[in-house]
Amino acid sequence: MRKLFVLFTVLLISTSLYSQNENVQIGSPFKDIRNQQTAVYDLSDPNGINIKVSVWGYVGKPGKYIVPINTNLLDILTYAGGPTTDATVEDLRLFRTMPDSTQQLLTFNYNSLMWEEKFTQNLKFPKLEPDDLILVTGEPRFFFKDYFSITLSIISTLVSLTILIINIARN
Repeated sequence: MRKLFVLFTVLLISTSLYSQNENVQIGSPFKDIRNQQTAVYDLSDPNGINIKVSVWGYVGKPGKYIVPINTNLLDILTYAGGPTTDATVEDLRLFRTMPDSTQQLLTFNYNSLMWEEKFTQNLKFPKLEPDDLILVTGEPRFFFKDYFSITLSIISTLVSLTILIINIARN
């Protein structure tokens, strides 16, 4: 009984000490954080005009970006972490809503924007406008390590099944 009382007293004292620490908190201050799965990145200029642009697809950090009005396509792709290895960089799509509510689709080749043989002075990256949507297309690619992993998994499964069948047959 005495040991239980000492244990209870030690627990009471330790909880009162930790409860006074401002860096320790029980629970989370963010409500419904699991329901929010969007990413909003604020790269805005506090002293200038900013626009909202969305970047989706095969980029490092897809989401909604708040950027200065003078941001171009290359800048926003840089902010988004660049194209991933699965991206088809020959087919970047820019969806733009015009002032008369019509929609326009502009396609760009990232390789021609970045890796042209000759540098031309008139090469300009398109400026972004409010509510533009940039889509970086792509498809999942398998590399040697992926094929090796799949093959090894299949062989391992077949060996395990063979050993199981042999053990069942012996008994």
